[in-house]
Amino acid sequence: MEKAKVYFTDMRTTFEENLPQKLTRLLKTAGIGQIDFRGKFVAIKIHFGELGNLAFLRPNYAKVVADLVKQLGGRPFLTDCNTLYVGHRKNALDHLDTAYENGFSPLSTGCQILIADGLKGTDEALVPVQGEYVREAKIGRAVMDADIVISLNHFKGHEQAGMGGALKNLGMGCGSRAGKMEMHSSGKPWVKEDRCIHCGACVKNCAHGAISFPEKKARIDQSKCVGCGRCVGVCPVDAVTPANDEAEEILSRKIAEYALAVVQGRPHFHVSLAIDISPYCDCHAENDAPIVPDVGMFASFDPVAIDQACADLVNAQPALPNSILAERQPDGDHFHTVHPITSWREAVTHGEKLGLGTSQYELIKI
Repeated sequence: MEKAKVYFTDMRTTFEENLPQKLTRLLKTAGIGQIDFRGKFVAIKIHFGELGNLAFLRPNYAKVVADLVKQLGGRPFLTDCNTLYVGHRKNALDHLDTAYENGFSPLSTGCQILIADGLKGTDEALVPVQGEYVREAKIGRAVMDADIVISLNHFKGHEQAGMGGALKNLGMGCGSRAGKMEMHSSGKPWVKEDRCIHCGACVKNCAHGAISFPEKKARIDQSKCVGCGRCVGVCPVDAVTPANDEAEEILSRKIAEYALAVVQGRPHFHVSLAIDISPYCDCHAENDAPIVPDVGMFASFDPVAIDQACADLVNAQPALPNSILAERQPDGDHFHTVHPITSWREAVTHGEKLGLGTSQYELIKI
């Protein structure tokens, strides 16, 4: 396969060009204008950051992408799906409140914000995909209703996938609650009985009769449960929890298969910013110190190549003092050093195997 082109620029500026202007130039040079945006709905997939986390991308970067899409005739919107875990983005109302508190709004970004899988994380499209693990991906409906998808990603470490890049942003990020459960779990949700308050919300929202209340505590019949995740979303005390027991390498492969489901059959473009490179996902309500210095901004039509390029350039950086990476004696693979049970290469390798892209790239510096 021919090498993919990955365009790159560092974070240096001049008196004539600031960072938003430099990002605009990067996107144009990378060929985003080759896509026909005229009159098309454009989903810009981004992570709005969990409350308390300060490593997520500033809304200024989202405005650059949205403004350029509008200049090219498109109709952009920022989007993400609700979370599977407990936090401030578990439903669309809390998710929007969090986005606004973290600075994302139509005024600051120049476009609207849509939570792709709806109020309770159940508004999904079932997307056929020829994967080894996934045959029908469950993707937030607003993402699939879009004509074009752009991934705007904060490149960083991740405690389960090793790193969070374009594939993670698209695959896990665009999965509905049931989709996230499918990626994270080999089993079904279960109940923490000490938390259950016998309110009945889970029973009312279960379409399969899988939940009962023996001894006034919810129980899930695993033989009837289909893993839709509705009970997880409606429990007011977070007593219902996903199994979260999938092996890390299989989780990463499922992420690649979900990413394929998101982009197949339509134009897509990928932007990754390797800055504030925290060791953990932006889903954390805190962010530890960056593990390496800021690297720069990347753009490509190939999600596999851009992840490989970001990983290579991050791994070439020295560990920052007073970081978890510096404490653990770097061995050349920073992500594995920080999270030894993970392998970031699994998603890249599997994505290449699926035909999603190539890990062979030409880095073009501007």
